[in-house]
Amino acid sequence: MSTAGHMLGEKYSRFAGRRVFVTGHTGFKGSWLTFWLSQLGAQVSGYALAPTDDEALFTELGVADEIDHHVGDIRDLDTLRSALTSAEPEIVFHLAAQPLVRRSYDDPLETFTTNVTGGANLLEAVRHAPSVKALVFITSDKCYENKEWVWGYRETDELGGKDPYSASKAAAEIVFRSYGLSYFSQRKNFGYATTRAGNVIGGGDWSADRLVPDCIRALRGHKPIIIRNPRSTRPWQLVLEPLAGYMDLALQLLDDPKGFSGAWNFGPSGQNFLNVEQVASCIIQNWGSGAIRREIDPNAAHEANLLHLSIDKAVSQLGWRPRYTGLEATEITTKWYKRRTEGEGARAITLAQIRDFVAAMERA
Repeated sequence: MSTAGHMLGEKYSRFAGRRVFVTGHTGFKGSWLTFWLSQLGAQVSGYALAPTDDEALFTELGVADEIDHHVGDIRDLDTLRSALTSAEPEIVFHLAAQPLVRRSYDDPLETFTTNVTGGANLLEAVRHAPSVKALVFITSDKCYENKEWVWGYRETDELGGKDPYSASKAAAEIVFRSYGLSYFSQRKNFGYATTRAGNVIGGGDWSADRLVPDCIRALRGHKPIIIRNPRSTRPWQLVLEPLAGYMDLALQLLDDPKGFSGAWNFGPSGQNFLNVEQVASCIIQNWGSGAIRREIDPNAAHEANLLHLSIDKAVSQLGWRPRYTGLEATEITTKWYKRRTEGEGARAITLAQIRDFVAAMERA
């Protein structure tokens, strides 16, 4: 394990030296996960599209220099299968996706082919890769048929989705279950699970039509933050929360494949949720300046007003639980962007926030 790895979670020391394959490693969540794993001493291979943003976190962290970096489309089965087979991974994390709801309305076919066909390609590649012992397949909390009720969705609740993005994630879950029942359940010493997380925030996300990046872009440009759905409530959580859950789950799948295979939710606890206006206000407070302008669009594409998850299964069976409140997650995220804007290196900021998170885990 690297020197940094000793400070990044004793429980995760088991990743040191292990071969890990990550799809979508150039994306926001993928960059955080791949950086954390590489600092722990894991032998990481990544497969994803090349980052397109000049400020892409993957580029700023210099992750490509520390891993086996493959550029490829998840929809290209032959190239994906070749990369995975040559890596001979023991653990696979599947994060590659078209992750944006609004973009799914603009290009539904891209969304379905990436999230459903691409997911099926990954499952097919894993099916023919005997080295793989644990598969963590990331989908979304939006895979549930959202009835906008007041209690959290459990892993056994109905799947569905009104918008193309949500429908694609529900479909990916169905495909995953089919592979599980048809192939994976008969495979010895193999654990496989899907994970469903709420709205994830953290430094280095520059995606379009996401609240936090939109807020930061406005503040950096000395413009007001425009919000269109001020009362929409989301289960905001710091990116490190679900990533820790994915890593916990991967290790448990190695130890007890049958006991931990299945679906898992990762989200904030209780009623600790914030609406859009509360998040924007918290960002302004921690940035030190800024203003909000409300622009309500009655003809906007449908987005659910309320969706949150029951995390009872992860808490009771996996021993995972969230460490930060929504306000703390927003404060930590804003500080990442502010420190970066003031000239501090992304690598140093990210490493410090992982260390702080691990320390919070170990204090609990």
